Amino acid sequence: MQKRPSWDEYFMQIADLVSTRSTCLRRQVGALLVKERRIIATGYNGAPRGLPHCAEVGCLRQQLGIPSGERHEICRGIHAEQNAILQAALYGVSTEGAVLYCTTQPCAQCTKILINAGVSRIVYCGDYPDPLAQELLQQADVVVERWTNHKEG
Repeated sequence: MQKRPSWDEYFMQIADLVSTRSTCLRRQVGALLVKERRIIATGYNGAPRGLPHCAEVGCLRQQLGIPSGERHEICRGIHAEQNAILQAALYGVSTEGAVLYCTTQPCAQCTKILINAGVSRIVYCGDYPDPLAQELLQQADVVVERWTNHKEG
């Protein structure tokens, strides 16, 4: 009999699958919000609904030579974590006390949104160079765990 995955493993595998919908040319990220072991919203990084994706028109950040982790405002895409929060809001689902599973550690912008959305725990697998995000999460007492059993790829 195949070993049954833990809840964290199960949700991280789903976050990885969600990331395959990403249209970002630099980084494919998937996120999901979970409450009481139920998925309440998912998100991946890409352009706003109905607008051309970077895969279609190119990456503005790449064209301007902007390094990863800098000048987030110069990007046509929305981060996966933001899209998950926005999906919950669009359908009227509370995120208070939710757990975020994400294929990448949230940046400072996403961290501020997650804190205000009431997310209580974040499980991620891929590192992202943003010390401010880590500091904010610590100050807000959000539980943050790096998932090390996940295959990064």
